[in-house]
Amino acid sequence: MTPYERALATLANEKIDEFAAYPLVCGLQRRLLPGTVTYSEWATDAKLCAQSFVEGYNKWKFPFTVTLEDLSVTAHDLGANVRLDSENTPFVDGHIIHSMEDYEKIQAPDVMKGRTGHLIEMNSLVAPQLENKSFVIAFLEGPLLTLSQAAGAERLFMDMFTDPAPIHKALEQTTEMCCNAVEKIGETGVKGMCWDYLWANYSVLGDAEYAEFEANKYAKATNEATRKAGLGLGIHNCADMPHLDTQIKKFGVDVYSLAYYPLVPESLNMTQVIEGGYADKCTIFGNIDPQMFMRASVEQITDTTKNLCQEAKTALCRRGLNSHFVVASGCEVPPDLECKLENVTAVMEATHEYGRMS
Repeated sequence: MTPYERALATLANEKIDEFAAYPLVCGLQRRLLPGTVTYSEWATDAKLCAQSFVEGYNKWKFPFTVTLEDLSVTAHDLGANVRLDSENTPFVDGHIIHSMEDYEKIQAPDVMKGRTGHLIEMNSLVAPQLENKSFVIAFLEGPLLTLSQAAGAERLFMDMFTDPAPIHKALEQTTEMCCNAVEKIGETGVKGMCWDYLWANYSVLGDAEYAEFEANKYAKATNEATRKAGLGLGIHNCADMPHLDTQIKKFGVDVYSLAYYPLVPESLNMTQVIEGGYADKCTIFGNIDPQMFMRASVEQITDTTKNLCQEAKTALCRRGLNSHFVVASGCEVPPDLECKLENVTAVMEATHEYGRMS
């Protein structure tokens, strides 16, 4: 199978020659570009950013490509100050909410401008170059994550219980922004859309709170806009205790990317996720510890990949599934200059060897 054929077969739960593998390698790929490209250049130059994803495919033949930049994109366009260091992931260091009245001042911006516009342009450059080579999935922060990044998570969660009405007005605007963005992303030629709905996390919000502040209205709108744009629906949630029943079964997603925290008793490993029925109608991406790409030896990450492949094979067999699983990192591979490119190669090679299905 070609990488693209393997991706399509995995999404359809068809028989495959080997597991698809896609460590979430995003900003790290700037190191594959000619010369020296800093992170700040990569995050603000759509052509450089797009070319790095193409170079990632050329080097590692990824069946999937997720065009994640960072989690401050939409917050920046709402007016939050984003710190763009030369070699650090951009992050918000100046929030826009200083009083309850500030929530009501939020307005959905023009998504074709700012960093969201840059991300849309980047996807339009990536998609044609990877057509029929890699299954390209765009990535953006969801309505609640967008607001928490712009407002400050700690303040937002306190304000939710103090006076929810202004929060809902702000969420209407961030939802409008997200829906407008996915409409434009649908015109770029990418195949899917992955939303980061991070706060569906039992460490932060219970079912009732998550339903009120994202699931029932706001994520429902962005999910519907994704389908209307003709895109596959994906969610990334690297929380320790994600709301899988809501985000997988209720939302009816096509792909779900998750992490595993062995020191958290309630965090589900891959066996529990697959045998719990979450992979029945959804392809699961996961869940190698991202820090292994920086700290582990080639031998260690090879062994981890081998064990994950065997675990997934066993669980899929018990569930009567053909595929619906992708070897991946639980979150983005660190884009740090000290991250080991050879460990990405090791995961891909180990999957070729130990992820074979025949």
